[in-house]
Amino acid sequence: MSDEAFIFELFFRVDERMLEVKKHSQALLYPSEVVTLAILFVLKGGTGRAFYRWVERNWSHLFPKLPERTRLFRLFKSHQHWSERFLADPTMLGVIDSYGIELIHPIRAGRRANQCGKKGISNHRWIVGGKLCLLLNQWGQIVRWDCATANVHDSLFHPLIEQLDGRMIVFGDTHFHKRTGDPTHLKLCKRGEHNFRMLIETVLSMLTTVCHFKKLFHRAWEYFKAHLGWMMATFNILTTWHGLVPDEEGFIKLSIAQFSL
Repeated sequence: MSDEAFIFELFFRVDERMLEVKKHSQALLYPSEVVTLAILFVLKGGTGRAFYRWVERNWSHLFPKLPERTRLFRLFKSHQHWSERFLADPTMLGVIDSYGIELIHPIRAGRRANQCGKKGISNHRWIVGGKLCLLLNQWGQIVRWDCATANVHDSLFHPLIEQLDGRMIVFGDTHFHKRTGDPTHLKLCKRGEHNFRMLIETVLSMLTTVCHFKKLFHRAWEYFKAHLGWMMATFNILTTWHGLVPDEEGFIKLSIAQFSL
């Protein structure tokens, strides 16, 4: 599939979810165009300036009313709630984990008074940035998510688990344990227990490899959070592109590598 054919089909799939959202009378872009561009930005990775040059140079004929760069990214931020339309439904079993995202090099920590990220440990090394928490259903689709600075403990995300009390049994590692008050439907797993938790490692690996998700370049927390929201929508759309078809053993193989830009 060519990039142009992919963008056309992506717009069609997005538009099916956005039928109820009306275009503002003064807006240049339709809501489906905004969502499509946000997903392309997530897939392309890199900085906002580089992405805007790429769209303007290659795809201006598809988006003839493309607004100015800063205006476009303000649209991504202000309409980030649209990404919730693409979250998946919960299943009986689920898995949760956190993921550190670097915003600046640790040696630059504290140089700005309004620095949005904090210093914390991710994968046994120090980073300065944020922490994403993902809650997946048993098919690998993203059901809920939240984010915080990199220095917080994983138990901060307990409210994410509590939202699905009575609807899902959630498997998580011991980092989600709190001295008192663990959710009753949270199943804590020690290292090596329950191979089902490898599902979330696969998801995080795909996001890192295809979308260059380990390091982002935002300097304001609102834009960072918006990027995460669009990332969740992107992943759910692409993994269901050909349908969630299980193999002979009932295992669904997830892949988004073919959509890399």
